[in-house]
Amino acid sequence: MRIELDAVAARHPAARAELPPALRPLDLRIAAGEQVAVIGPSGAGKTTLLALLACALPPCAGTLRIDGLQPWALPRRALQRLRGRLFLAPQVPPLPPRQRVVAAVLAAQLPAMGLLRSLATLLHPRELQPVHDALARFDLADKLFERVDRLSGGERQRVGLARALLAPAALWLVDEPLSALDPTRARLALTTLVEGARERGVTLVATLHQVDMALANFPRVIGLRAGELVFDLPAAQVGRERLARLYAQHEHELLGAPAVPAAEPVAAPAPARPLAQSC
Repeated sequence: MRIELDAVAARHPAARAELPPALRPLDLRIAAGEQVAVIGPSGAGKTTLLALLACALPPCAGTLRIDGLQPWALPRRALQRLRGRLFLAPQVPPLPPRQRVVAAVLAAQLPAMGLLRSLATLLHPRELQPVHDALARFDLADKLFERVDRLSGGERQRVGLARALLAPAALWLVDEPLSALDPTRARLALTTLVEGARERGVTLVATLHQVDMALANFPRVIGLRAGELVFDLPAAQVGRERLARLYAQHEHELLGAPAVPAAEPVAAPAPARPLAQSC
């Protein structure tokens, strides 16, 4: 799934009018099947960019195309079909607490199912082997029948990522997938995501605070700061000087210290035909 942004800007609907857009006019091209990491200090616009690509937030300026389609110009049902081809993994996965892990992972397949099959799948899961295999890749095979509310934060985060391996999606959008994981499981999770995307020919866009892991695992890295594109380069060309400029006055984030809470709000799913937004 290819992505094209031409002078795209975006602001959250709840943002004050006097504030600048969370994402300034941005030109960007991502080819089908690419794996791209997005880095930058808190408040850079990373989550807003993912919300745009997930068709959860309309641009307030410019043109967004996904596989040649302008999402917000589509009829409602066509927009829903397009969203069904996207998989968004937020930093805190929205997993029902009383649900079993097997049902939570199988729910990723629902966009490709009809209503009756969806209900049957959630109430009486039968196709267990694909779920077991997906969980095993994230070292969670023993949690297949565990209730979500009995998992740790890191386990819930990995369950949210395992859903990607079963989703009928051509674009994976992953927001800070390692925030609740220890270094060993973080490396496993990121390797699994990148390898899974390559195996399926899926386009992967992931935001990361762990700069060293972004450079080690992704062939292309985008740097955002204050809503603006600072660089878009092969990982091998992102040196310490570029990173120092990107994280100036946010050096603690570059060095791996706890990050300051993000200034940009997380976008909630927007209606199919939102009111026009002004930048």
